Amino acid sequence: MFRPAFTTAILVAAGLSAPAAAALPDPVRAMLDAAIASGSNQDVAAVAKIAKATNPEDVAEIDSIVADYNSKLAAQAAAALREKQEAGFFENWKGQGELGASRSTGNTRNLGLSGGLKLVKDAVKWRLNFQARADYERNNGKTTRDQLSATIEPNYKFNKRLYAYGLAQFERDRFQGFTARYTISGGLGYEVVKTKDLRLAVKAGPALRITDFATGESRSSLAGLVGIDFDWKISDNVKFSQDAGGTWASDAQGFTSAVAVFESGNTTLNTTSALDAKLIGALSARISYTIEHETNPPVGRAKTDTINRATLVYDF
Repeated sequence: MFRPAFTTAILVAAGLSAPAAAALPDPVRAMLDAAIASGSNQDVAAVAKIAKATNPEDVAEIDSIVADYNSKLAAQAAAALREKQEAGFFENWKGQGELGASRSTGNTRNLGLSGGLKLVKDAVKWRLNFQARADYERNNGKTTRDQLSATIEPNYKFNKRLYAYGLAQFERDRFQGFTARYTISGGLGYEVVKTKDLRLAVKAGPALRITDFATGESRSSLAGLVGIDFDWKISDNVKFSQDAGGTWASDAQGFTSAVAVFESGNTTLNTTSALDAKLIGALSARISYTIEHETNPPVGRAKTDTINRATLVYDF
């Protein structure tokens, strides 16, 4: 009659005396925490793989930690997506303001002031870019450079890499021979490389160019536009960028065929290389070099202008 109670007592005693499951060692947990804090999925996966290989008895706990990390990432991504979808037109804009000194060669050789503004709104399916720049110089009481440009470019994203673009650009530079030049273009773009630290994008499409020359003449022509954007985050504090665009336009009035565009006319090339270094907070220092080239400029104008700029940049 005492056997059931006796058996129960033995089982309870055995349970109490059984060793508890070993907890994940502190050094292993510390490595996982550090990998998660870095925000790198590759680091988390690599550390988890090594931890499971060296601590096979803790595989379940390691998998639980990684699963919790992945679920938090998914929740953050979903929240960011909802924010983009629900944001109004005046929300989620990012930008840069730039101001400093410049030195030019070519049609002018002087020191001057340079300023610029960039705005970007990035939504789920759309991206809107706006850019404006002004360069101004005076020498011996005379204005020697009064250059202004403004560009607006909406993008429609087909997927993570392929997009369609539209572009409207205004330029003024009477020292290169024109008081106004308008370019309207549309085509396709593709992000060839897109990582956390590196981006290479290309775009191309037909365009219409209208030029008002300083002589009073005006010309309209069919054109082709090609653009390349390259950004490289060398480190947390240093970034290199290369932006280039080429436009080929026919000298003939009105619309012409693509062959006529490329065989005769004027080729405009504008390329800028820049190196940014963070100073403090949102403030950076930038050194940039711009080449502006016209294969067939107005009579008396140099084909190539170069501009060196040293500016301060504020991100907002």
